[in-house]
Amino acid sequence: MTYSANLWLFLTLLLGIIVIPGMDMLFVLANALTGGKRAGLAATAGIMVGGAAHTLFGALGVSLIFGLAPQIFTALLYAGAAYMAWIGITLLRSSIAVGTVGTVDTRSYWTAFRQGAVTCLLNPKAYLFVLAVYPQFLLPRYGAIWLQALVMGIMTVLMQLAVYGSLALAADRSRTFLVASPRTTAWIGRGAGLLLIAIAAMTALRAPVG
Repeated sequence: MTYSANLWLFLTLLLGIIVIPGMDMLFVLANALTGGKRAGLAATAGIMVGGAAHTLFGALGVSLIFGLAPQIFTALLYAGAAYMAWIGITLLRSSIAVGTVGTVDTRSYWTAFRQGAVTCLLNPKAYLFVLAVYPQFLLPRYGAIWLQALVMGIMTVLMQLAVYGSLALAADRSRTFLVASPRTTAWIGRGAGLLLIAIAAMTALRAPVG
């Protein structure tokens, strides 16, 4: 697989994961609905900071593992693929639905930004997911790990801005759609689940043996 095809695959996975209705999406919507569009965008900015930090964590983890014990890197590829497949199967078996969005403390835009960043940074599942996903895409044969991570980090925050920022700007319509279309949101989750399973299978097939 070429580097450009690798990036397109990462971008597709990234979109599939970010559009799944979840904690970050609901946090942005809640801030936008209770504090206005600017509060929603401030919450989005905080989540983007968290996304950048997760990228840094993933890059450091991959660099350290590959530098200290390359053989462990292969094991991590298989473990990550298994974890991604498990998440994918979970998404396929679940029916994601969005209930009513509650109110949040939006006394200031700084509060929305800080809460968004802290919520994202303190999510333990995000770190597990990063450790599972990043070894599939940060591959030494494509060049310097830090440069690949920089590109992936930029892609991550821009995708968060595009998806969550759009939700913040159209909060009322976004909330109505998510609440009134449980079947659509469920199919979004199942589509992302299929994508995760497919990438996990590709990883297992292309991982070096021995």
